[in-house]
Amino acid sequence: MKKDDKALKRKLRQEKKCKKMAALLEISKLNEEDRMKRNGQTDTEEPPAKRLCVQEPELGPRGKPKLHGNEYLKLKQLIRERAAKVRVLPKFRLREMGEAATLKVDKEERIPLFLADIQHLLLYSQLGHHSSYAPSRWCQLDKFNRLQHTNVLIVENFSLHHFQSCQNAFEYIESNFPYKLEIISSEASLVQDLVSVPLTGQQTKTFTSQYGSLENAVQNSFQVFDRIKGVFPISKSDSGESLSLPKSDKFPRTQLLLSGWQMIEENFPMPVKGLIERKYAGYVLTKDCYKDVTPFSPMFGVDCEMCMTTVESELTRISIVDETDTVVYEELVKPDAPITNYLTRFSGITPKMMKNVTKRLEEVQNDLRRILPADAILVGQSLSNDLHALKMMHPYVIDTSVIYNITGDRKRKTKLQTLAREFLDMRIQEKKSGHCSTEDSKAAIDLVKLKLQNDIGFGDAVLTNISTQVGCYIALGNPNFATSFLKQITRVEKTAQIISHENILLKYRHYTFKENEPESNKITCRSGKGNKSIIEKFNETCNNYSFNIAHVVIPEDELKNDSAGMCEVVGKWVENVHARTKEFELCVVIFAGHKEHGNGCCFISLKRPKYRINLNDGTS
Repeated sequence: MKKDDKALKRKLRQEKKCKKMAALLEISKLNEEDRMKRNGQTDTEEPPAKRLCVQEPELGPRGKPKLHGNEYLKLKQLIRERAAKVRVLPKFRLREMGEAATLKVDKEERIPLFLADIQHLLLYSQLGHHSSYAPSRWCQLDKFNRLQHTNVLIVENFSLHHFQSCQNAFEYIESNFPYKLEIISSEASLVQDLVSVPLTGQQTKTFTSQYGSLENAVQNSFQVFDRIKGVFPISKSDSGESLSLPKSDKFPRTQLLLSGWQMIEENFPMPVKGLIERKYAGYVLTKDCYKDVTPFSPMFGVDCEMCMTTVESELTRISIVDETDTVVYEELVKPDAPITNYLTRFSGITPKMMKNVTKRLEEVQNDLRRILPADAILVGQSLSNDLHALKMMHPYVIDTSVIYNITGDRKRKTKLQTLAREFLDMRIQEKKSGHCSTEDSKAAIDLVKLKLQNDIGFGDAVLTNISTQVGCYIALGNPNFATSFLKQITRVEKTAQIISHENILLKYRHYTFKENEPESNKITCRSGKGNKSIIEKFNETCNNYSFNIAHVVIPEDELKNDSAGMCEVVGKWVENVHARTKEFELCVVIFAGHKEHGNGCCFISLKRPKYRINLNDGTS
């Protein structure tokens, strides 16, 4: 039974196949009839005579004729030559972090780069593997040694907002700069962030071993700069500082100044963006602009007394004395909130003293801004507390609690009362009526004068054992101290030039050359009378230097009155600078950002020759 079923199924399958073949044959006949009708033929017509076949060239996978013999060998040789040339060309590409910062990424998901990232690329383009930092976090630059020049255009007060709001003015950028990225605007100083290179771990170890501390390296070498101090508006003097000292001093008083790093550690108020808006709201600078400090800069002893109010501890008395112990300013101050505790035992303030006081903190601030010189050095014990009470910020400070130490431990501060007794043979702060701010300020200034009459290690148990201090700077980088970007790139056979306004050039010099240091002939600073002049001078001389910076500043009023017109002008500047950039050269344009319109942007172009193979003349 089973055998019969199998035979039946096999027979049915064969019949189905036959039917399918018959149907396929019928369809083929119908298709042939349709083809003949379309061509105007009938069954009776004879098929057209066959034409003489011409052998067509054999085609490759892409539809191009295949080459044989000598032509093939010639093409192969040209391809090899082209590959050899391309291999040595400089190449630039973005890594994942760089791709995340490009303008093609949605604004909400974009991760902007820092100006330091651009600095690392510029540094690497000149020094390659010998640079202290590499841009490997966000990009890769190959064959850096094949780059002829690096050209940088910086447009200050111009932002990503201006670029995106006026796209028609920047068509040249769209077509000639393949890499467009958002960058975070500089928080402190654009020039500082660009041309001061934070110390690496190895540099920190080297300078600390050589000079004992990074603070000493700042004072005694031409290589190390204090970056934190750069947040204050200091106008660098063109004249060199005198090498002489006051008759009473054995060493420069500038060596006793707290570094920016120490000011941060000691909680001094600093004009750092972000902190001013939050932590230091209402604080003011003692001057709008400061002069460089010298061994002859005047010192002023400062001491403040505070009382408790319904809000917090507030200023109620201030005393300032000069180097002759003469009182130059003495005022009682009425706090904004009612006093709840006079703290008489410590402050010396009584209700009777404050009865008719009308002087307010704002008036005291204005008085000090008028009285203090632009290079004044403020002296005090734990001076940060006094400056917080005054709600004022100052760059040049000497703190007796730092320069004097009898414990051998920087974290353990010695009281002013103890220092005065041990070193000045003075007894202060012993009256039952409380402290006297004039007495305390005199003691502080006298302690500094005494130290200057001896040596920098006098009264400091920490400095007398400098080997213990070296151990604190293990090979970790220190962002608060830096070396000069321009000095680094010109330490090899490289040259650099900066073309900008004179006030901008002062900032470049401040972070490149220190007092009494002659300017290097490898670094040229050239000033222009205006932005147009700066671009013209750049175009005339950029081929004479390995590294070029043109730094222009957009005036606020021009940007506000004619934003579209300024965009057109900036677009022309970019076109001119890029047109002067030749093959094997890197061109970087930086729109530095705007305080109201937000972050900036960066455009990068690496010009490379295009090699094309031509079989006719045998070139590639």
